[in-house]
Amino acid sequence: MGLVRYIGRRLLFVAPQLLGIIMVSFFLVKLIPGDPAVLMMGPNASQQALDELREKLGLTLPLPQQFLHYIVNVVHGDLGTSWQTTRPVLDDLMDRFPATLELVTLALLVALLIGIPLGIVAAGRSRGPIRKLADVYGLLAGAIPDFWLALVFIYIFYSTLHIAPAPLGRLDLEVVAPPIVTGSMLLDSLIAGDFDALWSSASHLMLPVMTLGLVNAGPILKMTQSTVERTLSSDFIRYAEMCGLPKRTVMRQAVRASLPSIITIVSVLYGFLIGGAVLVEIVFSWGGAGQYAVQGVLNADLNPVLGFVLFSAVFSLVVYLFVDLLYFVLDPRTRG
Repeated sequence: MGLVRYIGRRLLFVAPQLLGIIMVSFFLVKLIPGDPAVLMMGPNASQQALDELREKLGLTLPLPQQFLHYIVNVVHGDLGTSWQTTRPVLDDLMDRFPATLELVTLALLVALLIGIPLGIVAAGRSRGPIRKLADVYGLLAGAIPDFWLALVFIYIFYSTLHIAPAPLGRLDLEVVAPPIVTGSMLLDSLIAGDFDALWSSASHLMLPVMTLGLVNAGPILKMTQSTVERTLSSDFIRYAEMCGLPKRTVMRQAVRASLPSIITIVSVLYGFLIGGAVLVEIVFSWGGAGQYAVQGVLNADLNPVLGFVLFSAVFSLVVYLFVDLLYFVLDPRTRG
């Protein structure tokens, strides 16, 4: 019952948060320069035709009324239509969002496998090569732009060594995509038993996942290192050491006490990567949701932008709810 009440309190804030995110995004997106009617009909369209299209699209209504109409449509599952693809935005995002989700999930796993162990080891040592490696890596990871690293990887592994596929999407051109089940090429290839598609999708994931994983391991490393160091200097850890507990047991307790802070930075990075991976998506022609939203911004196609923000907001809220559940399990103070 305590868990149910805890989840219920968190769910009460979901609808107001979504409404606030949509409202802020809607009015900010409306500030983007460019007339969708002109872009849709071309510069040679007559003024009458432009006025009729603006009225059809509801662009002549006051902004509060436009926002109200948009909210009503969203409640009914209508995110509008993209004039670039001529398809419903909901369908476009359902096709593209799994590609972004697959990329950022695997990248985050790589970042965790690098950042957490290196941060824990570095926290237990005030000097030495591992501590120096952690300090240098944390500094470089925070300074290197991900799109630049992506271009370097393409030059080294594709252009020079020829061991990576061309950065042209999620599959080789001659490979037939497996039937869509989850939207993840890896999972769908496994479900279909198509090992050619599995190998092709895995090879295309290698460079973008390495890029995002190496860059985003830096914040996880620094947070893990600083939190574990602070915990190791706390009173209960000193007491455990004075009681003669093995060093491994003491370190395990310090890591457990540091988990809430580590989980927090991981959840923030996960939500950030959904939109932050857009430049890497463009470099590798990934065809994800972030690239779709950027094209909408550049072409004053506002419905894809708002739809992407809504999808990202829902995803982030789900991640934060999951993090709250982890807090409930790890921290007894949240169960009161």
